Amino acid sequence: MTSLKLICTTALSVLTALTPAMAQISELGPGEGKLSIVAWAGYIERGETDKAFDWVTGFEEKTGCKVSVKTAATSDEMVALMNEGGFDLVTASGDASLRLIAGGRVQPVNIDLVPSWKEVDDRLKDAPWHTVNGVHYGVPYMWGPNVLMYNTEVFKEPPSSWNVVFEEQTLPDGKSNKGRVQAYDGPIYVADAAQYLMETRPELGITSVYELNEEQYAAALDLLRGQRELTSRYWHDAFIQMDDFKNEGIVASGSWPFMVNLLQAENVPVASVIPKEGATGWADTSMLHVDAKNPNCAYMWFDHQLSSNLQSDLAVWFGANPSVLAACTDKRGMLTPEICTRNGLDDFEKIRFWTTPVSNCAQGEGACVPYYRWVSDYIGVIGGR
Repeated sequence: MTSLKLICTTALSVLTALTPAMAQISELGPGEGKLSIVAWAGYIERGETDKAFDWVTGFEEKTGCKVSVKTAATSDEMVALMNEGGFDLVTASGDASLRLIAGGRVQPVNIDLVPSWKEVDDRLKDAPWHTVNGVHYGVPYMWGPNVLMYNTEVFKEPPSSWNVVFEEQTLPDGKSNKGRVQAYDGPIYVADAAQYLMETRPELGITSVYELNEEQYAAALDLLRGQRELTSRYWHDAFIQMDDFKNEGIVASGSWPFMVNLLQAENVPVASVIPKEGATGWADTSMLHVDAKNPNCAYMWFDHQLSSNLQSDLAVWFGANPSVLAACTDKRGMLTPEICTRNGLDDFEKIRFWTTPVSNCAQGEGACVPYYRWVSDYIGVIGGR
């Protein structure tokens, strides 16, 4: 915990003081024959879940790099796995990427060795969750919102507010929401509570859900403690959440478009919405471990992941947005301009992307509650303390 506290509380000062870093790779050689990736569920598909979605087999055949995947359920798990080592790449969200950079766990990327870099959405090329002092520490993969998934037999009309998971109430079917909702099992979920309070308690003066002073943070924890009485499960496994919606009577929860799509494909009565308070979200970046044993295969994957047909199928599969705009019109893939619009491609500025909370923030030096406290306090919330 001490090392995590040190990283989180000094992340911004450390990152802004870094000596300009150089990529470790100046030219590519032959592939090493394998590539290990830590990834979110559904990110690295080889047709095992659905034969129509496979962007691994062709890569392996073309490069000779055999891909192995370790699925991680939370950003904290990804950071822990990268700290342990033994992996080449990680598909890190914004609440993990700066921690990995500050901790020296990932290396700068030589974008000159990624020919398809020029195709990356300009909104992502220099994004602050993977770019420090003009140095890129990763290649954008995909982005999207954390949606409210709901049972359409209970909610004949889409819920308009996140209050269905944060406050006890009678749902449209005449029954209480108590024991029928879920919350995300990750400290970054404190930001979702802050987002709800930003709209419902404006007197708190919250301007960033990742930069909370003591009063704002205390209010978010109070809301989460109240939610504890309603919550059936704190989910982190996508497939367990899907099972809960199918078999355990769960009717509303924050979720990812990935689960919504899979459940709808099984004709489970669910849909999703971004409520009036808005949504947090994730913009994920493939990052290369500082001690990667297979850097050539990793750089081959960097270019592969930016191919517009892969980005197209990935966005359809996950219900999210590609990091390459050409994916929306690539006839080789499944994506269309209409699907891109529906997935929120034009809503980039409305999403509050996951970011690691640090103490030095816009409110002043040491004014905000750092991430290590989010970790310990959220454990207390889940434990009912």
